[in-house]
Amino acid sequence: MSSSGTREWLLLAVLVVDAVLLAVLQLFFLPMRLDGRVLPAAGDLPVPVVVVLAMVTTPLLVAQAARCAAALGRTPLLAGLPLLAWLVALLLLAVGGPGGDQVFLPDWRTAVLLAGGALPGAFALGRALGSGKAGARRDGSRAAPTASTGPSSAATPGAQAQRAGAGE
Repeated sequence: MSSSGTREWLLLAVLVVDAVLLAVLQLFFLPMRLDGRVLPAAGDLPVPVVVVLAMVTTPLLVAQAARCAAALGRTPLLAGLPLLAWLVALLLLAVGGPGGDQVFLPDWRTAVLLAGGALPGAFALGRALGSGKAGARRDGSRAAPTASTGPSSAATPGAQAQRAGAGE
């Protein structure tokens, strides 16, 4: 294994650890309120500012993991490792601890955090999985489209109507 490959594997491991740490911090700061202690006082409203952090960081982690997977010449599925680690960390924290402590809030903010982190991350993963992989060959060239790779023009209703009008 080359030093570049080792560096990419190390970077991928750091991205996974970063995803776990972000999940823990996001859950810890999820109950923040506008009560005048940390944030300004404004009627004791719940403000899940960490959802914005999740919306920004999970796609970035996935995109960087996709670059690592491409540099390693591996499947783009490796790009999903940070997203998977983030989700697993959140779900593990949902289970009560040994003393019955629960970090997971049973309200709307938790659902917003899950959606705000998972959906942009899944979108970035889908983009990584679909980025130029269709029709690609091992040598890097692209396969030429053939009649068997797409819908046949004979099967479309417009083509059938044209043939009927042309007397075929």
